[in-house]
Amino acid sequence: MQSLEDISVQYVKGVGPARKKLFAQLGIESVADLLYFFPRRYQDRRNLTPIAQVQVGEWQTVSGTILAKDSRRSWYTKKHVSQMTMDDGSGRISCIWFNQPYLDRYFVEGKRVVCYGKVDVYKERLQMVSPEYEILESEEDEGLNLKRIVPIYPLTRGVTQRYLRRTIKASLEKYKDRLVEQLPVELRNKHRLSNIKRSIGNIHFPESFEDQENALSRISFEEFYFFQISIILRRLSITCKKGIAHKISDAHALRFVDAFPFELTGAQKKVIREIRADMEGRSPMLRLLQGDVGSGKTLVAIFGCVMAFENGHQSCVMAPTEILARQHYENIKAMIEDGTFKDMKVALFISGIKKAEKDKLYEQIKNGEIDLVVGTHALINDEVAFKSLSFAVIDEQHKFGVRQRALLAEKGKNPDVLIMTATPIPRTLCITLYGDLDISIIDEMPPGRGKVETRLYNHQQADEVYGLIRKKAAEGQQVYVIYPIIEESEKLDLKAAKEMYKYFQTTEFKKLSIGLVHGQMKQKESHEIMGRFKDKEIDILVATTVVEVGVDVPNANVMVIENAERFGLAQLHQLRGRIGRGETDGLCLLVAEAETSESNDRLKAILSTTNGFEIAQHDLEIRGPGRFFGRHQHGLNELKVANPLTQLDILELARKEAITLTENDPKLAKEPNRYINDIIKKRYPTYLKDVKAG
Repeated sequence: MQSLEDISVQYVKGVGPARKKLFAQLGIESVADLLYFFPRRYQDRRNLTPIAQVQVGEWQTVSGTILAKDSRRSWYTKKHVSQMTMDDGSGRISCIWFNQPYLDRYFVEGKRVVCYGKVDVYKERLQMVSPEYEILESEEDEGLNLKRIVPIYPLTRGVTQRYLRRTIKASLEKYKDRLVEQLPVELRNKHRLSNIKRSIGNIHFPESFEDQENALSRISFEEFYFFQISIILRRLSITCKKGIAHKISDAHALRFVDAFPFELTGAQKKVIREIRADMEGRSPMLRLLQGDVGSGKTLVAIFGCVMAFENGHQSCVMAPTEILARQHYENIKAMIEDGTFKDMKVALFISGIKKAEKDKLYEQIKNGEIDLVVGTHALINDEVAFKSLSFAVIDEQHKFGVRQRALLAEKGKNPDVLIMTATPIPRTLCITLYGDLDISIIDEMPPGRGKVETRLYNHQQADEVYGLIRKKAAEGQQVYVIYPIIEESEKLDLKAAKEMYKYFQTTEFKKLSIGLVHGQMKQKESHEIMGRFKDKEIDILVATTVVEVGVDVPNANVMVIENAERFGLAQLHQLRGRIGRGETDGLCLLVAEAETSESNDRLKAILSTTNGFEIAQHDLEIRGPGRFFGRHQHGLNELKVANPLTQLDILELARKEAITLTENDPKLAKEPNRYINDIIKKRYPTYLKDVKAG
């Protein structure tokens, strides 16, 4: 019988070849993908609140008949406004959307509609601003979308909640009996887990929240179980390999610590000791270094580079952007030249350098004439060959996938690898999710750093924000003004940033020097502008998120982030980390209009703390681990419903069972476990291929 992975989603009732393309945008190619495309939350529509009884200030679901609609342009903000009024017999409520003119044709008087949003009062009338909405077309629609617990799915343009529910329901009716059980039966019996058919049905269309919870626990256990097995297998594959045993005397290690004109923090010294112990061992190091923006991770990483150099080997640092790579290069070069390791030869290797220079670098790296190479993902190109790479640093690890990390490691013979991130996660989660890595944390900031104050403004308060910029510029401080560039609206966003740059030049800040830098510029041009900004020739730098990481301008202590609600929380924290890096206090001004509960939560979090670990905790709570870690990270794409943050008990149970399994059969070669090995290979094909590479 054909497996569900091999049956195209186009054969599900109501899909077909044309709509198949829409499903592909959601990552759904097969029937199996569709059945494992789980709700992100649920709405209890068994007993809807009558409009007359809604609570102002609360997020609520209401349903009624469309009474009237209106379309206009706001005289104040110039935004297009769509308004719809519904009535449910007990009362009326108005719903308002901005800059979505296409909604005007969706709302038809007399149709039934369901809305979910925050209730407020405007001119003594109930209203919701930018609520989620569903228009019910038929009685069949009502049966699936009302008077029950209703699943809410992630969507793409052209796919509605109603259509997706109907399609998943049809798929369940036709294919549910062909779902294959993968968890060992003794494990299900031991932990009283329901079978996969019942669980998949109940996670989509539960009769009660108890059914939904049981289904969630069952599927989460399975996801965690196979995820943990793959992590343990990777760890075993690393520890059994033979690496390079580096040696460094206590005197040389002390010379490194004393080489800087400032005292290292206790946390930095502790991590240096951990790296030294790892590098002196025979097994290759694989260590994750967490530390907030500006905590001094780069300095710690240089110790490993120096240790490789002292033992006659090479090292490299890979960063996600050319701007960050160049920043690392300049900082590292300055640290080395100011210290006692002037003989180390450091080179910058990025895509933007000329061919002749690149060819020369190829030869120098291959011949061992370069001791430390700093670059971007260009370092993993086939043409780059090291004579003896023994230490590799990967910065901002969440920007790279496991495969890219493995390709860099392949440049040497099982080199020691240090992975750095300024996006920290709670230690218990880190141990579980990165079980193949050892973990170090820098939780102290160097003394003498300025504090950063963060304030929130709306668009109507722009004059106040611009007045603060003029005041700070008059005091001799430099200013960043950051605009979002979102992939779906990249051209419009870039146009907006350019238009505001011209507007600032001719009106608000015509007496000041203004620069513009964005990702579409040639590297030479953006590097020149950044250089002028660093040299204080530019007062205000209008920029996109190319300055998110790596830019270090001590005199730039004011940052305005326009449309801050469109940035992720980690991104806002990274951006804010660019100011307050000297002794002067920083001022971060967020200009935002939070139109969703999630964006409102993000803004509250960024205003509440400047601690990166607290920010990360908030981010995990708001977004969930899958979106927090990004698509690149091994296993987290596979965790479709399992949430390490809220299901730590299930995760630990699954990890315990995975450890028991691998302790008894490390290669999963015994007969009962061979099929588990096949499941792991199928779920994590790239990851397990990388295990061989190390």
